[in-house]
Amino acid sequence: MTLKKTLKLTTKYIYRLINVLIPIVLVSLLLGIVFGADAPFIGNIYTNVNSILQMFGQDGLLALISLIIILAYLKK
Repeated sequence: MTLKKTLKLTTKYIYRLINVLIPIVLVSLLLGIVFGADAPFIGNIYTNVNSILQMFGQDGLLALISLIIILAYLKK
């Protein structure tokens, strides 16, 4: 197998994996906003995303970023 074919196959696999994981993260963020970070499984993802977004500053930014991600996915 050539390098070009290997890279193409790897890229295809990663793209499919991302297409599966994005809806899971989106639903977790949405449920984390609705039910809070205490919910099992949902809380872990929500807390991790929240900690990443806190580096940018305000807590209200999490809801805004989540909404933008959800709308961008639905537009796709």
